Amino acid sequence: MGTLTTFTDEAKIALDTLADRTSALVSPSLRLGVTGLSRAGKTVFITALVHNLIHGGRLPLFQAQKSGRIARAYLEEQPDDAVPRFQYEDHLKALIDDRIWPESTRAISELRLTIEYESASMWNRMFSGGKLSVDIVDYPGEWLLDLPLLGKSYSEFSKDSFELAQLASHRDVATDWINVATSVDADAPADEMLAQKLARTFTEYLKAGKADEMALSTLPPGRFLMPGDLDGSPALTFAPLPGLSDAKHRSGTLAAMMERRYEAYKTHVVKPFFREHIARLDRQIVLVDAMQAMNAGAAAVADLERALTEILSCFRPGSTNFLTGLVQRRISRILVAATKADHLHHESHDRLQAIVRRLVDRAISRADFSGASIDVLAMAAVRTTREATVSQGREVLPVIVGTPLKGETINGETFDGKTETAIFPGDLPAKPDSIFEAPDRSANDPAIRFVRFRPPKLERTAQGITLSLPHIRLDRALQFLIGDRLA
Repeated sequence: MGTLTTFTDEAKIALDTLADRTSALVSPSLRLGVTGLSRAGKTVFITALVHNLIHGGRLPLFQAQKSGRIARAYLEEQPDDAVPRFQYEDHLKALIDDRIWPESTRAISELRLTIEYESASMWNRMFSGGKLSVDIVDYPGEWLLDLPLLGKSYSEFSKDSFELAQLASHRDVATDWINVATSVDADAPADEMLAQKLARTFTEYLKAGKADEMALSTLPPGRFLMPGDLDGSPALTFAPLPGLSDAKHRSGTLAAMMERRYEAYKTHVVKPFFREHIARLDRQIVLVDAMQAMNAGAAAVADLERALTEILSCFRPGSTNFLTGLVQRRISRILVAATKADHLHHESHDRLQAIVRRLVDRAISRADFSGASIDVLAMAAVRTTREATVSQGREVLPVIVGTPLKGETINGETFDGKTETAIFPGDLPAKPDSIFEAPDRSANDPAIRFVRFRPPKLERTAQGITLSLPHIRLDRALQFLIGDRLA
């Protein structure tokens, strides 16, 4: 992280790591981070992962499961008492019983899944208890985008924010905030009501950029979108100001007030999040809703690429040996997964995967991933559709069949949430670079006929047993993220 951490920060991280490693000597564990920008499917991914492991789901590419070496998987009490528990049972009920999507991630949460297994290696069977606890840490990707702020002064943050707001993809939704910000005098006396007005219009701009038709990604500070118990606090009542110099701002001015609150945000929000959570991760999956960005057009795709570059640069990738690993933690495997592959025919899955690979190329070239493995994948943690074909004259079209959510529309048809429908989703471009060249799309000219489907009705066996949640390549994700620890 370079300039993003101080010597004191690193000392605290080392103490935390030593405490974790000491505990792991008795009970082996692995901390898996799950993140992604809003609507990428973090909650659904965790729920499906846990459900399939606990209930012996169909996971043919997950070697420990395929070979019958997993004795059982079950939930245990999580190790961090100050972190909210991931409400797996509530989310599972929403998916299976109510067939609605669970509420999305609004804050950090955690769940411990313990797997009892038999190692494939005789040597490992002699020295290992055959038990691994996977501590799943769920957190919003918007919070991760705050980490680069640790290396920026308030003046730099302001400059970067205004440059971003001037981009064609941001300009329209940023207009109200820019008009307010450019009308104030940064050297005028501090004014609480003006500070609140600036913070409110800035937050409204950030929220507008997250709307489906905009699908923007790079919009820090993340807690402005998900304030939680900090809502209304001075640490969240600031905004960028234009034309600031790097010189120290005169005490008592509006700029000095904003700068102090920006630094408080970094101290009380961003640094603890990095030290207590990000710096303790062993593995990481980043979920990406690439199709939503592609539907919004080239500007939204470019914005997603910027966000992924920022996100991947925030991790601490690499490998450690036994001694350095006692005080130093590195993320050894990072998976970037495009979600909602079930919204496409399987013939387009390779293209979706190639597009995600293209989106992370710049991040991989910029960051030092030596000692770490990084992979990309097109997947659906819960498969909501099945595939079929329909004849249109002499042409046979590949379609997907599912139940669109109530209110979803295609070509003027609005769905009732009950009727199963066949949809031709369209084709992704064969050349990934072309997604950066496509014009911005309107609602009447989508790149993909993208609608949201209801969760599937689960099959039951002849004995009345409900089968596990269906998926696309969840087993491949599991094999990459934890398969080596169960070998």
